[in-house]
Amino acid sequence: MRWFANGAHRASRLFSGARALILAALFLGLSGLVSAPSASAATPMKVVIVVGPTGSGTAHNIDSAKQLATQARGYGATVIEIYSPNATFSKVRAAAQNANVLIYMGHGSGWPSPYKPFNADKKDGLGLNATAHHGNLNVRYYGETYLKKYIHLAANSVVILRGLCYSAGNSEPGKAAPSASVGRARVDNYAAGFLRTGAKAVFAEPYGGVSYLIDWIFTGTSTVRDIFTTGGGGGGGYGGWDHSASIGMTPTIFASKRTSWATVISDRDSGGKFRRSVVGSLGLTAATIRS
Repeated sequence: MRWFANGAHRASRLFSGARALILAALFLGLSGLVSAPSASAATPMKVVIVVGPTGSGTAHNIDSAKQLATQARGYGATVIEIYSPNATFSKVRAAAQNANVLIYMGHGSGWPSPYKPFNADKKDGLGLNATAHHGNLNVRYYGETYLKKYIHLAANSVVILRGLCYSAGNSEPGKAAPSASVGRARVDNYAAGFLRTGAKAVFAEPYGGVSYLIDWIFTGTSTVRDIFTTGGGGGGGYGGWDHSASIGMTPTIFASKRTSWATVISDRDSGGKFRRSVVGSLGLTAATIRS
């Protein structure tokens, strides 16, 4: 009986040791299967594209917006599209939270303008549908007050304003170009509210395409200053902007009066018309936007 007891005891110890080895091997194998996510599993960039009501011009803007949406999705972005006649502020507000890129196409109402007095609730913001499902003429302006209070973009995000009056200092179609001082004030004012949403750069392109900015955001390494100055020209591979359009333009760089940390670059053509602008942190790189 003593032999049996001793043998059983030894067998038990051997079995326990073997079981421990098996469990350790299983643990090591499973740990390899459930290892921490790699950097490649990072959260996709969020792009929100908004088209406000502009009457008969709405359809063209939506076509352009859909092309930009396809372009951004090609880079793996999560894209939310909000189009008139359903582009209400409540929808934009819900979608824009923590967005890395906000693109807006539509009417612009800026300051200084012929439409006095200044009203921060209506100026320098978004022209959206007053109510949903009521066509492409029911416009309500949500100015910088609404941007600052309700829109919270991601850190180091970018805003792109495409086709807006006043946004780059430009006037409405058919109206005379403003003086240099008025045009610069328009640029500075239009960007101010957006730069209080968390954005670090506001590009305004009233006349040219903006697909070069999408390419830059997702693949570029250069700064805001560099991409604005070159427009992706010179073989950089960025599309959507005719670099030859910069010939004859006079760029002006000045410190923002509305945003203490921001710098403005404003382009005027040889006829004195304001053509495009960027306001914000000119040293911001595309890699930082993606980080």
